Amino acid sequence: MKNVGFLSFGHYQPVPGSQTRTASDVMLQSIDLAVAAEELGIDGAYFRVHHFARQLASPFPLLAAVGARTSRIEIGTGVIDMRYENPLYMAEDAAAADLINEGRLQLGISRGSPETAVRGYEAFGHVPPEGSSDADMARAHTELFRAAIAGAGLVDSDPRMTGRSVRLPVMPQAPGLSDRIWWGSGTRASAEWTAEQGMNLMSSTLLTEDTGVPFDQLQLEQIERFRTAWAAAGWQREPRVSVSRSVIPVLDAQDRAWFGERSGDDQVGHLDGGLARFGKSYVGEPDQLAEELAADVAVQAADSLLLTVPNQLGVDYNARLLSALADHVLPAIGWKPRT
Repeated sequence: MKNVGFLSFGHYQPVPGSQTRTASDVMLQSIDLAVAAEELGIDGAYFRVHHFARQLASPFPLLAAVGARTSRIEIGTGVIDMRYENPLYMAEDAAAADLINEGRLQLGISRGSPETAVRGYEAFGHVPPEGSSDADMARAHTELFRAAIAGAGLVDSDPRMTGRSVRLPVMPQAPGLSDRIWWGSGTRASAEWTAEQGMNLMSSTLLTEDTGVPFDQLQLEQIERFRTAWAAAGWQREPRVSVSRSVIPVLDAQDRAWFGERSGDDQVGHLDGGLARFGKSYVGEPDQLAEELAADVAVQAADSLLLTVPNQLGVDYNARLLSALADHVLPAIGWKPRT
């Protein structure tokens, strides 16, 4: 059975029509939307992380607050840019949030996507070593973070304080969190690398390569390569795979005015110096959406689906959107509400 969560990019802006005019608005509404989603039987509440922008930025206070207000729903990120992170401080924050969530944290991380700031991670104190790239630095941060949450000894103790010389791990520790780390992959090759590292796969509506086939077919190949590499690596647990989609049911004239009437097409453009393929948005009557989503081969292949939501329209609108999808669209892909 599929897992389905919502993914909020956490935009806020004092513009006409926005229900999230301030950072306070978007944070408090994110908590309320997670509560509403849990009541609908939705499986997950996920949040995007950006820096130097009017979007959600520091995820762990929000994740902890959502955990304190809910009891069942998975709570995660999609994704944290590891170029900006202090791995050990992040390990402490992540473990604390997971303990408050009672083991429901699902952390999506990645090497990062284009940001509004030029080399903004350098302002956070993270500069790639000579001869390496920002992507190399993100992966190095990831390696240290994962070692820390797995309980590795990282520093020598002071025998004057501990009575003996041992290697100390960061505290607190959250059992099982190391199995709930996802890598945001934008290519087939990075999906294979993700499997080799033993992380779950998170794939969005953007792939930074193009072979000329429809987006869902290219993403299906990415998923298949991930699972083949996972099996070859010999990991003992079953991996998880998520994909993201924008799915908007048109229920009235207001929906039609905001989003149109019909699903669009894939788009191909240039990003980071190469071709990229963007997946289409699904827009239309619920019955039409059910047929289209059921025919999406990548959605069918994944075990988890993250639905991007227009968070600036407010909690009531997005709860209504999720309710319509839960009642009329998601059953077509094998989803049932959790209780």
